[in-house]
Amino acid sequence: MNITRLLTALILLMGAVLLLPLWRWLLLEWWSNDYYSHGLLVPWISGFFAWRIIPHLERKPEDRGLVLVAIGVTVYLVFLYFRAFHFAALGMILLFAGMIWTYWGLAGLKKLTFPLVFLIFMIPFPFVEASSLPLSLLTGQLATRLMQGVGLDVTVQGAAVTLPNANLIVGAQCSGVRSIITLFTLAAVFTYLVEGQWLRKLLLFLAVIPIAILGNIVRVSSLLWVANRWGADAGFTYYHDYSGFVFFAFSFLLFILLAQILGCNKIRSER
Repeated sequence: MNITRLLTALILLMGAVLLLPLWRWLLLEWWSNDYYSHGLLVPWISGFFAWRIIPHLERKPEDRGLVLVAIGVTVYLVFLYFRAFHFAALGMILLFAGMIWTYWGLAGLKKLTFPLVFLIFMIPFPFVEASSLPLSLLTGQLATRLMQGVGLDVTVQGAAVTLPNANLIVGAQCSGVRSIITLFTLAAVFTYLVEGQWLRKLLLFLAVIPIAILGNIVRVSSLLWVANRWGADAGFTYYHDYSGFVFFAFSFLLFILLAQILGCNKIRSER
């Protein structure tokens, strides 16, 4: 028994050393990447759900899980070599899945699917930041059209918005991408915790995108109104910094309302 525990501890130590470069990169990204500042919380949330489930699992070892372990290690090492850390992180998740399969069997892996998949929300994928510019342009266009519809004298050319008393630039920070990522993370936890038909829960989860975009368009529209009434400094120096929290809360309330409409509003059992 002591030898088994010693070997297990040694394997875990070797695994920790192997994964160290990836976790160093993740920590740096969470610290410096505004889109993924929530990333530090994801492993803790995932670990909490796993901790609630594991005591109820029955150990049924399956050697087939070692195949997934080998695939995960291979994917991790290949992408680590090419410094494609976001794909290496996916390899790490596959490695964890293989370890669970090997130790608790396929039934255990199914039970722990959500804590494993949820780890994806901690990975800073490059396409996320790349999408901020086109989305900000779309937001600027739609917000301008909305304000024109209520009689505001405003025009837009690309990212440049012209008001009678101010010229503004709708930059990447106005894209709403950060809100979409954060809302997706919260929505994943919410849809996991509540009861409901899987199709309704999937619809609720995917509804995050239009809800977040709508909330951001309303926010930018109100920013244009504030800038038109009180000047660019009031709009982009004061209102811009604080309105994000208000409209994020607005978007989340819309999400909760939709959950009520779809009947996804009762906490389910974790067993």
